[in-house]
Formats: sequence, C-alpha cells, structure tokens
Amino acid sequence: MSVPEQCLLSDLLHHRVLCDQGIDHGLGNTAWMHLPCHRLLGWSSRPSSLKLSRHVWRLNQLRGIGSQKVFVKGDPSVTDQQTLDRLPSLIDADLLNKNGERIASIVDFVFEPRTGNIVHYLVSRSDPRLPGTSRWCFTIDKIKDQQPGMVSSDLLSIDDLPLVKASVRQDLLRRSKNWREQLQEISNKATNRLEGWLEDPPWDDSIDHYDDSEQLIENDPLDDWDDYFEEGSTDSLSDSKKTSFRFSRDQEREDPWI
Repeated sequence: MSVPEQCLLSDLLHHRVLCDQGIDHGLGNTAWMHLPCHRLLGWSSRPSSLKLSRHVWRLNQLRGIGSQKVFVKGDPSVTDQQTLDRLPSLIDADLLNKNGERIASIVDFVFEPRTGNIVHYLVSRSDPRLPGTSRWCFTIDKIKDQQPGMVSSDLLSIDDLPLVKASVRQDLLRRSKNWREQLQEISNKATNRLEGWLEDPPWDDSIDHYDDSEQLIENDPLDDWDDYFEEGSTDSLSDSKKTSFRFSRDQEREDPWI
C-alpha cells in the first residue's frame, strides 16, 4: 500500500480509517488545517454514530490509501465535534469576487500527503453534495483576503477559472456554446460570399460575350459573297453558258428529226 503524490481531501474523508492493530475507526469527517500556510495538518474520524467522541489523526500517521480504506499507524487523539468546529477551515467558505458578490463556495482541495501543502482549491457553484456537480480550479495566488467562512478574490466571474470537472448540465452548455459559435462562423462566411457575389455581378461576362458575338457578326464571311462573284464567278458563269450553247448546237446537228 502506497501514498499517492497528490490526493483529494474528499477521497481522504470518504474512506474508513483502519489502524495497524486492525481497528476500524470509522469514516473521516473533518479536516484539520493551518490557514496562513494553506497546509493540511490532519483529519478526524467518527468511530461510532452513537458516540460524540472523534479521533484526530496527524497527517504523518498516514501509511496508505486504498479503494475504500485509509491505513494509519499509531494511536489517535480523542476529542469532540464541538472542539473540531472551532478549528479554522476554508471548506464550505464563500468565494467572493472583486465586487464582494458570492460566486461559489470552496468544497474541496488537492494536497500533497507527504508535506500537507495544498496545491489548489476546488470551488462549486451549487451544493457540492449533489451528484455530478461541476468543479473549478481556484489557485492560492488568486486569494486577496481570507478568513473562516469567506475568501475574497480578484475574479469577476467563476467562468474566469479553469473547469476541472463538468456536470451534465455544464457539459451541455459548453457544447451548445461551441455549436452556436460554429453556426455563427458559417453564417459569416456565407454573408461574405454573398456580398462578394453582389459586388461582382455575373452579367459582366455576358456583356463581354455579347461583344464577341457582335464582332463575329461584323466579320461575317458572307460579306465577301459579292466580291466572289465579281472576281471569279462571272467568268465561270460565262464558260458554263458557252458549254451549254455548244452542247445544244451539237445535239441539233445529230438529231435526225430536225
């Protein structure tokens, strides 16, 4: 059993704590944090639903994380829930934008189990207990002021943060936005082509074609028909007449009835 380099607080709290003596200390329920350094010091578990006592574990007691169990070494510190509620924490704190308006709430964070340093927080717009809710990554450098229950930032909207986990509704909205952008791009291309077609009317080519046809008509070879008859056809016609006249005289001479 090994400890990962990074882990979610929710994964740690949703596992049952099992010590090296094989005793089940129940599910985790509360994080023990040091807010000025953004560091996780430990967590607590609830050994029984009938008892008010809580078992507190230091982070250096963590020895491994399984699919459903967390393995620890050593004995826990025993306290109650009222004492744990007085410990400072940013979980469930309201995230405010630059105008002081609530835009989300901090519901989880990613930390390094060997050092306890918090890498970044995860915020949600809706109730985090609802299944399939979206998560946005909120880094520590965006925090302007903090106190238990409230965190101020320089953000204007939660959409300024990168989306880590999208819900079904958020995924549908993102796809719808992409479809609208694609349709708008297609519409713009069609509009540009239509404007270009109107600027260059197709009848310009027909006018050029009409001019060429007129030029062809002007160069009609039949215009030289008279010249043909004037130059060579007259002699040919005279020769044909002479031949026909000679043939008729010869025929008269040979016809016995004439």
